[in-house]
Amino acid sequence: MTSSRCSWTGVFPAVTTQFKDDGQFTLDLDATAGVIEGLIRDGVSGLIICGTVGEGCSLTPQEKRSVYEMAKSVAARRVPVIGGVAEYTTPFAIETARAAEKIGLDGVMVMPALVYSAKPFETVAHYRAVGRAVNLPIMVYNNPPIYRIDVTPRMLADLADVDTIVCFKESSGDTRRFIDLQALTGDRFTLFAGLDDVVLESIAVGAEGWVSGLSNVFPREGETLFRLAMQGRFAEAMAIYRWFMQLLHLDARPDLVQCIKLCEKIAGRGSALTRPPRLALTTVEEAEIRAMMETALATRPALPEVGLARAA
Repeated sequence: MTSSRCSWTGVFPAVTTQFKDDGQFTLDLDATAGVIEGLIRDGVSGLIICGTVGEGCSLTPQEKRSVYEMAKSVAARRVPVIGGVAEYTTPFAIETARAAEKIGLDGVMVMPALVYSAKPFETVAHYRAVGRAVNLPIMVYNNPPIYRIDVTPRMLADLADVDTIVCFKESSGDTRRFIDLQALTGDRFTLFAGLDDVVLESIAVGAEGWVSGLSNVFPREGETLFRLAMQGRFAEAMAIYRWFMQLLHLDARPDLVQCIKLCEKIAGRGSALTRPPRLALTTVEEAEIRAMMETALATRPALPEVGLARAA
């Protein structure tokens, strides 16, 4: 990679990883391939695999590699495929990122080192080490509400000299971060919204992409919403945003994976099974989400023409 910018834009669903209902929660590559094919068919701009929603931390290294390989094969260069890297140590993160590079993914989305509550300079050192170990474009993933480590604009500015670090996914919910980062680094980094229920606000202040959870369930609506906003057609975008918002809030819950997978099941796009320690939602929670989905499906909006990423 020779550029410190990337061409990623549009909606990149954080793809769910599918498991078999065999009591062992065995990885189901065929079903995961079906999910990926359906998303590409419905016009998404890219894919994030083995991220938080993809239960990357619940997969063995070999399972993760097998998902990387399958996703690359299914995508067949139709959309970029970005592999999640969320490991306990910097050496493990480097090993996983190098595996993604060897397999031929288009980039990696890297978390801070998990479990250890690192100091800011340690988190910067983690990203710098991974960035220097591979020649793939790197998306820095910041999600302090869930992972308890905050990658601030100042910290990312300190990484501007690492050419492989090209993109910032902000999931704190604080859209001011985008403006603060631009003030420090200009257009050095491609900005991605990482929290579903502030995506319109994120686009308004400079986001060029959206790593989305609920676009797994409604990919056409997600991509249309995003493109309307990017085209400045905010009145039309708001009509979809209002329809979508109750579901988009699910992306901010600690049990977002269970919620999104249940919505996928209801929509006929995947299984609700998650690998422990993630367990099924309670009866009350499931009923609430089923009611949300029933309303959403019954009131699904007509979508204006925006020029989706690819034809169905």
